[in-house]
Amino acid sequence: MKTKQPAYKPKKTSFFRELYLRRTLLLMLVPAVVLVFIFNYVPMGGAILAFKKFNYRDGIWGSPWVGLKNFQFFFKSGKAAMVTRNTALYNIAFIITSTFLEVFFAIVLNEIYQKKLKKLVQSFIFLPYFISWVVVGSIAYSLLNYETGTLNSILTSLGFDRINFYSKGGYWPFIIVIFNAWKGVGYGMVVYLASIVGIDGSIMEAAEIDGANIFQRVRYITIPSLTSTIITLTLLALGKVFRGNLDLFYQVVGQNGMLFNYTDVIDTYVFRLTLKASDIGQTVAIGLYQSVLCFITILIANWVVKRKNEDYSLF
Repeated sequence: MKTKQPAYKPKKTSFFRELYLRRTLLLMLVPAVVLVFIFNYVPMGGAILAFKKFNYRDGIWGSPWVGLKNFQFFFKSGKAAMVTRNTALYNIAFIITSTFLEVFFAIVLNEIYQKKLKKLVQSFIFLPYFISWVVVGSIAYSLLNYETGTLNSILTSLGFDRINFYSKGGYWPFIIVIFNAWKGVGYGMVVYLASIVGIDGSIMEAAEIDGANIFQRVRYITIPSLTSTIITLTLLALGKVFRGNLDLFYQVVGQNGMLFNYTDVIDTYVFRLTLKASDIGQTVAIGLYQSVLCFITILIANWVVKRKNEDYSLF
């Protein structure tokens, strides 16, 4: 009579044994862990200033406690709701437009078979990423200036009146979104292009043999293959939805008070507050307020995605 062989069970190793066996890999990880700890975790201790009246004589720990007064200043200033709304709406617009354009250009580039043309188009799209926001602000001024701007010159040559863009805030949500997309799409496109290149070529060939045209292949193969990448990058972007790009808003808009209601975000407000006042506690309080909002947003977004499809969630 044959005896039943017991199922094979791998031997469990202790935690310290695992550390010893993987010591080389863990040592390689140490520099990255140290850098993250120094630049990401140590500064978190400065959040205590949000609840103190900071002065240089007593330092961070010796400065007197003021409770929530620094937060009260922000909310009583009348700007909290406006800059929070502007920051969130701009970032949502950035995410939508950038994601659409990045996926679109990645698909277009993938369908270009001439190598020289493909490299030329990719370089043309990618080039603005390397231009500083200072230069972008100069380009915006050259285009939008009332007296000598290119757009106003075109308008007058066509018989239309000039537009004073720097005094009419209604145009600026569109202007800012356009410049943000123009500068950043080339960089973001690379991730999607890499994902498309990773699609199994035999699937595309089989679809082409079955008579699928380019639009059908994109709709039924390419875009579904990019779904996980799109969701992951969108979730990561939502983690910064309440953080404005200071370089973009400060360099393109500048200190134009007539546009603040349309273009002011939390970061530009804090920047001006830092220049005008010396109370560090107030600026730290606003920064902590930003961080809490971002944390709550990413938790909610990840929870929603996890309920729909757990494979696409971040954690």
